[in-house]
Amino acid sequence: MKTSISLYFHIPFCTKKCPYCHFYVIPNQQSFHALLDESFAKEWDLYLPLLEDKIITSIYFGGGTPSLFAPSGIKNILERIKKSQIELASSCEITLEANPEELEISLLHQLLEMGINRLSLGIQSLDDRSLQTLERTHSAKKAELAIFNANQTGFKNISIDLMYDIPDQTKASWDYTLSRIRSLPIQHLSLYNLTIEPHTSFFKRKNELQLPKPEESIQYLFSAIQTMKEMQWKRYEISAFCQEGYASHHNLGYWTYRPFLGFGPSAFSFWDNERYQNVANIQRYAKALKEKKSPVSFREKLTFPQNIKEELAVRLRLLDGIDLNFLSLLPKDTLNAMENLSNLGFLCKNNSRIYLSEKGLLFYDTVASEII
Repeated sequence: MKTSISLYFHIPFCTKKCPYCHFYVIPNQQSFHALLDESFAKEWDLYLPLLEDKIITSIYFGGGTPSLFAPSGIKNILERIKKSQIELASSCEITLEANPEELEISLLHQLLEMGINRLSLGIQSLDDRSLQTLERTHSAKKAELAIFNANQTGFKNISIDLMYDIPDQTKASWDYTLSRIRSLPIQHLSLYNLTIEPHTSFFKRKNELQLPKPEESIQYLFSAIQTMKEMQWKRYEISAFCQEGYASHHNLGYWTYRPFLGFGPSAFSFWDNERYQNVANIQRYAKALKEKKSPVSFREKLTFPQNIKEELAVRLRLLDGIDLNFLSLLPKDTLNAMENLSNLGFLCKNNSRIYLSEKGLLFYDTVASEII
């Protein structure tokens, strides 16, 4: 039986770096496009032998702004995969991240024709004031138009990102955004609270930002959860909600330790119980591949018991938790930690599974740190 795996392609181009973004991104220049396309081909050849007995169950184009690499760059990658004759699952999920301002109808048709069957749109907010604070280059109207255009073009699996804890955000602003999503033809929502990361513009001026208080942040989260319940959507992971049957297959792979290969500068991989990352510099990434060397700059072999502890912590992000049989794999200190977390009300157990309680969902970081 073939092993199911996933592929991730990091497309680092952006027209403008958002003040909260900590990912590796570069200016959207054609010279970089050609360099990345050439490097993807070399990296694909490098890892092709690993894929001979595998079946690809999901492909994800993340960034950056992958839609800026479309149609030609994305098409080249998909054709390269197809020509390699590596088996794709019949239900292979192929996701492309995009910003609303790039999604012209002609491009949407091209994406659909080349095999993209899922869109992940960086909406963040449907309130123009919050979008301006985040320095996004689209308006709320443009965001909604992009979603409707994608749906009318033929995309029936559309995910959007929404963010709360935005500087100067109010409850009224957040409630307005939540009210707007009720009428949108979307099937999935990824919900994030703004985290001020080092090496970002927001971090440099964090003392000037007026962020919501912790009690306000909790109310924003509860409002989102309540809205999803009223829409009869399922919360299947701490930060993810969907209509029935539309959970992100690619993201589920991360939470269930499915092997994946990451291509492109700064991309992560998880393969043979080893985690590694490509160098976060397109010139050095391209140079290594041109010289037939590995572009990996960081490598970590996960050994027992750390590997099983990390897997436990990651799997607990899913609301259905873990099978009780998983406990037999755990060392004694982790079992003791699990019992303590249960006694403190962070974990629940039924006849077959252990999962986060309502309290545990709110304090997942505490749970994960105790386990790891």
